[in-house]
Amino acid sequence: MAHHKPHLPSKECPVCQRPFTWRRKWAKDWDNVRYCSERCRRQRTRAEADRP
Repeated sequence: MAHHKPHLPSKECPVCQRPFTWRRKWAKDWDNVRYCSERCRRQRTRAEADRP
């Protein structure tokens, strides 16, 4: 029997513009999580430079 996750909070990554959902490892720091992955976090300067 498959375990279905309940509705989890989500945010949009400012770099790739994709939604990402809450993960257990972010539980204590969810308010400060901004990027969906380490790759997007490294590319953040590119995304910030593209903003008008």
